[in-house]
Amino acid sequence: MPLFYEKPMAPADDIPYAAVPRASTGGRVRFSDELHDSDAADVEDNVLFDQHTDVLEVTDNDTLYYGVSLGTRRRMRKGRWFWITVVALVIVSVVGVFWLYFDGISWMQRSKKRNVILMISDGFGPASETMARNYVQQIQGLPVDYQSPLDEILVGSSRTRSSDSLVTDSAAGATAFSCGIKSYNGAIGLSSNQSPCGTVLEAAKLQRNMKTGLVATSRITHATPGAFSAHVTHRDMEDLIAEYQIGNYSLGPVVDLMFGGGRCHFEPNTHANSSCRADARNLIGEAQERGFRVLGTRKEFDALNAESAGKQLPILGTFAASHMDYEIDRDEHEQPSLAEMSQKALDILDQATQHSNAGFFLMIEGSRIDMAAHTNDPAAHVREIIAYWEAISVVRKYIDSHPDTVMISVSDHETGGFSVAKQLGPEYPEYRWNPQALKAAKHSIEYISSQLLSTRASEDSGERYQLVRDTVFPKWMGIADATHEEILQVAQETNSVSLRQLLSTAISDRAELGWATHGHSAVDVNLYAYGQDAKLLRGNHENTDIGDFIVQALGLDLQSITNLIRNDRVVQNTQTVKDTWLGRRDLDAPEHYPHTH
Repeated sequence: MPLFYEKPMAPADDIPYAAVPRASTGGRVRFSDELHDSDAADVEDNVLFDQHTDVLEVTDNDTLYYGVSLGTRRRMRKGRWFWITVVALVIVSVVGVFWLYFDGISWMQRSKKRNVILMISDGFGPASETMARNYVQQIQGLPVDYQSPLDEILVGSSRTRSSDSLVTDSAAGATAFSCGIKSYNGAIGLSSNQSPCGTVLEAAKLQRNMKTGLVATSRITHATPGAFSAHVTHRDMEDLIAEYQIGNYSLGPVVDLMFGGGRCHFEPNTHANSSCRADARNLIGEAQERGFRVLGTRKEFDALNAESAGKQLPILGTFAASHMDYEIDRDEHEQPSLAEMSQKALDILDQATQHSNAGFFLMIEGSRIDMAAHTNDPAAHVREIIAYWEAISVVRKYIDSHPDTVMISVSDHETGGFSVAKQLGPEYPEYRWNPQALKAAKHSIEYISSQLLSTRASEDSGERYQLVRDTVFPKWMGIADATHEEILQVAQETNSVSLRQLLSTAISDRAELGWATHGHSAVDVNLYAYGQDAKLLRGNHENTDIGDFIVQALGLDLQSITNLIRNDRVVQNTQTVKDTWLGRRDLDAPEHYPHTH
């Protein structure tokens, strides 16, 4: 068998890919022109055998030189690059995952516009939602499958305990939302060891340059708005909370918009008829010096143009000396509704961030749902819930046209131990409740009791009896069948708490609605969400998870804020003022004081 140059040639039948015998008279190795590599000429003129040897036609010279055909080598080279690419992609993917986990998500969150709206329905429990839904469905004659604006966006429930009690108060509940931590009842923006904790509002302002807002129907210095904007050891220190809110601490002004009541804590005590401060500081004037635009009337509110106001932040709007009126009592010409304040706040903050990548954070509280439940006043309670639903609808409409927005709606706790049932006697009860008894009421128990107590001194017993019989029961409460005993008890009562209890019993019995307490309960509350990533809140959560959700949504670092405010003052220098002011104006729920609520 002939020998090939440098390497023995396998028998023709065993030669892979490369050569086949061919008769020739040439005595040279011939190469196929079809699969001819440029290197094939390397041995073209070598004399490998004599002229009588059969000639093989070689299709690829690499087969002779490397023992592997050119096609195979090409496939091998492609295979190597394929696996190199795969390994590189795996490495990049692993590095990318670690980057996203440790910093990338936060970076992406910071680099895109996002709005967060936290709505808090103070004191609003699951039974209250059922009652309000039944009320609207029955009174308006709607189908039995009617769903409220909240029913449609229910995602789960929230637990409510504080760090020192299974039954929380509003201060600790709001601090769980604002700081993402458990704290003691009464704490405003403090940890359980009474150290300031950075809030989501402060971090949104300082770390993401977002616009910020607070809307409430209580005093704006009250527990819930206070927990997002101040840091004090006890909720009653509303004078100090007001100082925080206008920027009198290490961070400076961080709230761009405030709508609510509570003007009394911003006015000096020299204004005897309108102030509830214990000192002579004029925070209205100080706020104006810091650049705040100050509003105090419905007319000023209506005149506020969103486009121009968005360029003139911050704004402080207080539309009542103390809490704003209950919806059932509200004069629409004097005070805006919660829905109106929410709409105005959204319009202004939207304008202020229109050309920004920062977005806004807005907290909206339906504050007086809670206070009506403290008084065990079902007629005021249901009107406050419906007013809150209207605000929910306003926010949902905004989100529909701004998909970069998420809204969370949650309660800090339940109030009243409310039940949609009441047993009126020792006999087995009938299964019913009567929404019509609430529809007929025209005023809150707060309003009625304040009217009775303010006129009692000038009325003799006969005139008071006549007032209760002819006005209080039939016109203000919508009760046409009041008994002589009921009328007499109300006419003779001089204690405000006892008087409100009599009025509560009269209307609650007729509606067949029950109350277990004038305080709070430990029941879990409903959790609602709408908009971007709302599904992440499905299930049962601790109240601190709400704060954590906002932190993650905005990529915030609350510890950095905490480090900045650790030395700020947390105790009010002056004595807290409660009873004097309460006796003059706040007849809604004095059981709130000196106890927390």
